[in-house]
Amino acid sequence: MSKHFYKKSGFLKNFLLLSGIVIFLVFQALASNLQQHETTLQEQSATHETGTHKEKFNAGEMIIEHIVDNHEWHILNLGNFHLTIPLPVILWYDGKLHTFMSSKFHSGRDQYEGFGISKEKENKGKIVRVNQKKYHAEGVIERDKAQEMPLDFSITKTVLAIFMSLALMTWLFISIANTYNKREGKSPKGIQSVLEPIILFIRDDIAKPSIGAKKYEKYMPFLLTLFFFIFLNNLIGLIPFFPGGANVTGNIAVTMVLALFTFVITTFSANKQYWVHIVNAPGVPWWLKFPVPLMPIVELIGVFTKPFVLMVRLFANITAGHIIVLGFISLIFIFGEMYAGLGYVMSILSIAFAIFMNLLELLVAFIQAYVFTLLSALYFGMATEEHH
Repeated sequence: MSKHFYKKSGFLKNFLLLSGIVIFLVFQALASNLQQHETTLQEQSATHETGTHKEKFNAGEMIIEHIVDNHEWHILNLGNFHLTIPLPVILWYDGKLHTFMSSKFHSGRDQYEGFGISKEKENKGKIVRVNQKKYHAEGVIERDKAQEMPLDFSITKTVLAIFMSLALMTWLFISIANTYNKREGKSPKGIQSVLEPIILFIRDDIAKPSIGAKKYEKYMPFLLTLFFFIFLNNLIGLIPFFPGGANVTGNIAVTMVLALFTFVITTFSANKQYWVHIVNAPGVPWWLKFPVPLMPIVELIGVFTKPFVLMVRLFANITAGHIIVLGFISLIFIFGEMYAGLGYVMSILSIAFAIFMNLLELLVAFIQAYVFTLLSALYFGMATEEHH
């Protein structure tokens, strides 16, 4: 980028403004987390109190509930009032289609049309066929062992978050494209000046060096979509209140689909030289290839382990960051149960560490999007490299 670009486009001003907004959202997120967890603790104490005994705060259960997918979108608690957005439930069972809103389950407490939210450890949170006798006798939703689980095509919290992020990306980039057409030959302006350096960075520092100057252009739409989808959802996932808070990139099903796209594009883009290198790698001693094809087997396994590593890396890093932040918040209530004063002292330390981790996750959000995009581009480059 030239000095003329930075002066004319107001890049620095827009960047500082965006950074200020993100930091403000981080502090708001922490405040929301504290209020929500305090309300949860009070509800658990009131609900499970039996005589003088109170059930202890379960940090693991609270953390898992916050990072897994859900059939409704919780927004806030005000005393006994719980504001949630019910989502469509779409099930296929026994040759019939069942559709209704998740509000019929009343936050998992009730069953509807023979289905309910499972409380079993192995299927917790999933919609299952309810054992009617067991439910009516004890009020516990348990899967009927004699019945199969329904095929679930429901619009969950993660699915809705994906739709919203895709709508935001579509609007954003169509607007930028129209701005380029209207302001052709002029310096970037507004959000265009913020995103243009990132787009050029992906083109000049990722696509061109990894794929080659002659072939990179046809992969640019996928690489740009991949980067901004991951980066945007990483940022939105740091905000626990609506429309944020959905752990999209921390869902292994989502990262699996992204890695699968990379695998399919790599496989169908691969030239003859790529497959020859796998079957008969040059420079490898013959006894590693014949009579036992040791190296070809290793190379073929590598074809499948590369997308697997992509899937696990993104999922593990994003999920770990959320768990650490929620773990710091949980310490407040764990120590508070021992002695009230310890809870106040620990709240200062926990908030300080949580703020640090949230700021660190802003960096991780960019790094993970960059790494996933870079490795995808490297795989495309390896598959299309010409023999020298």
